[in-house]
Amino acid sequence: MSDEQADARWSVAEWHGKMLLDRNGEKIGKLQDVYVDVETDEPQFGTVKEGFVSRHLTFVPLGGIRIGPDDLQVAVTKDQVRSAPDIELHGEELSQADESTLYHHFELNYTAPTTPSGRRLARR
Repeated sequence: MSDEQADARWSVAEWHGKMLLDRNGEKIGKLQDVYVDVETDEPQFGTVKEGFVSRHLTFVPLGGIRIGPDDLQVAVTKDQVRSAPDIELHGEELSQADESTLYHHFELNYTAPTTPSGRRLARR
């Protein structure tokens, strides 16, 4: 990762509205929000609007993201995003159960948090 990419990695506020591409370069949609793990401050998931008539937000994992000048490339496929479970937002956090569901859908390693309050993701 270049120094410029490393700097941009932490400027998640600048990611809003950038096009998300899947690992094959196919367009997924424009990034709406970024959710970070409040324990590590690492970007974990982003949301994109999907659908033409009945638009809804879909979560996309941001682990292994590649930052380009005009877009962001994620490590999952467009089909994985399209088949992602619908997650109802309750405030600005994901529940531990919803987070687990997303991790399992995208075949990511999920370790339950050890803190009593659980691992929470907050919108940035």
